Amino acid sequence: MSAQQTARFTLDPAFAVSEVDPRLFGSFVEHLGRCVYTGIYEPGHPAADAAGLRTDVLDLVRELGVTAIRYPGGNFVSGYKWEDSVGPKEDRPRRLDLAWRSTETNQFGLSEFIDFVRKVGGTPMMAVNLGTRGVAEALELQEYANHPGGTALSDLRAAHGDKDPFDIRLWCLGNEMDGPWQTGHKTAEEYGRLAAETARAMRQIDPDVELVACGSSNSGMDTFAAWEATVLEHAYELVDHVSLHAYYEERDGDRDSFLASAVDTESFIEKIVATCDHVGAKLKSEKRINLSFDEWNVWYMNPEAPAHTDPPQEDWAEAPRLLENHYSVVDAVVFGSLLIALLRHADRVKVACLAQLVNVIAPILAEPGGPAWRQTTFFPFAAASRYGRGTVLDVRADSPTYETKQFGTVDLLHTTAVKNDETGEVTIFAVNRSQTEALPLEAVLHGLDLTRVVEHSVLSDADPEARNTLDDPERVTPHAATGTALADGTLKATLEPLSWNVIRLA
Repeated sequence: MSAQQTARFTLDPAFAVSEVDPRLFGSFVEHLGRCVYTGIYEPGHPAADAAGLRTDVLDLVRELGVTAIRYPGGNFVSGYKWEDSVGPKEDRPRRLDLAWRSTETNQFGLSEFIDFVRKVGGTPMMAVNLGTRGVAEALELQEYANHPGGTALSDLRAAHGDKDPFDIRLWCLGNEMDGPWQTGHKTAEEYGRLAAETARAMRQIDPDVELVACGSSNSGMDTFAAWEATVLEHAYELVDHVSLHAYYEERDGDRDSFLASAVDTESFIEKIVATCDHVGAKLKSEKRINLSFDEWNVWYMNPEAPAHTDPPQEDWAEAPRLLENHYSVVDAVVFGSLLIALLRHADRVKVACLAQLVNVIAPILAEPGGPAWRQTTFFPFAAASRYGRGTVLDVRADSPTYETKQFGTVDLLHTTAVKNDETGEVTIFAVNRSQTEALPLEAVLHGLDLTRVVEHSVLSDADPEARNTLDDPERVTPHAATGTALADGTLKATLEPLSWNVIRLA
């Protein structure tokens, strides 16, 4: 590349986006496929603890660095009866799960989930069923989970072996209620009223609960933005966040557009922010609604895709293999770019949940009775969670561009930077979207007492289709870059083609 094709930007602590809410590094456990059963929970596995949780998976989840963990769905929650999932396991009923045409045994339930969250150092994010149920059931679940004692439901929790409250602070008011696929699907008016009434009642128990209203299931919905506006006109003063969901996959061999997926993510965020603020202005409210991007990932829905490995399914099977995508280097680079998009909007995105955590479109794969290992997407998430804590700096890059069918002209460089407020270290996260060319990078540092490159870690591979598998679980791992230097207040580096980069400066 010529000097004119060098990507450049300036970092200055005076120009900041926001402090990062740690819950931006959340994840998602749904009763879907093998996420729960033979994923995080497998009594009888050689690595299982006394509660039936797989300690090999627990170790990987801790390494991944997830914070808030959303549960129990997802589409599953719209048919969920929380009462089925508590008390003695031998008394818990088996139920048909309409969402995924599976049989739910309820052997892993609310208490087991809280135990799992505590063991991995996370915080619970609980969804209530507003599909087939409503206000009364949400209140009963809240009382069972959070009230200290002295009532029928809180005493029942204690009788079930959990004397201490679960202290669930963050609640989702249903899931994807705009989607016709959702059991109990509602119009925006119907859902807005129900969300408002549920929120109002839950705040009567605890005024300080944090509540997420369902936004659009994706930005392609016919009701997109109008849905949020209608729902918020009912619930604006009663909720704290609106949810966003987005998944991406390579379609028809258009890899250039796939690599630019985060363009859509950032546009989606900005449009929902505009919608929220419009409703706030219309209502003459001083309150600001934030965003919960509580489902995001690369997801190959096309069964012909190389990443898609599901066998033929039987209806009503227990824990069938569903959505077990095996991710490539390309997928990991796009995944890292989606993380960058979330960080770049940390002023409004306060919660985000990678969907999902184990086996189901997940960064961790686990075999029944066998090992667990890291997918390629594990590495960008773990690095972002570890080094993306602090204040996001405003990065406006001057980058060479390329043409895409879906998004037009797009920057080759996608980047953000986070300053650790305790140590003063700065971490740059960067993606080079070029499939063939390295990208020279120069970053000028103003007002930052930084003198050295601590690390420049790269996730890339000569084979962009390389994956980590059961037979070769460490085929793809990050490696160190060469030639990265910081001198006279300027960082110079070269980003390998099709790569995710973590550059730490101190």
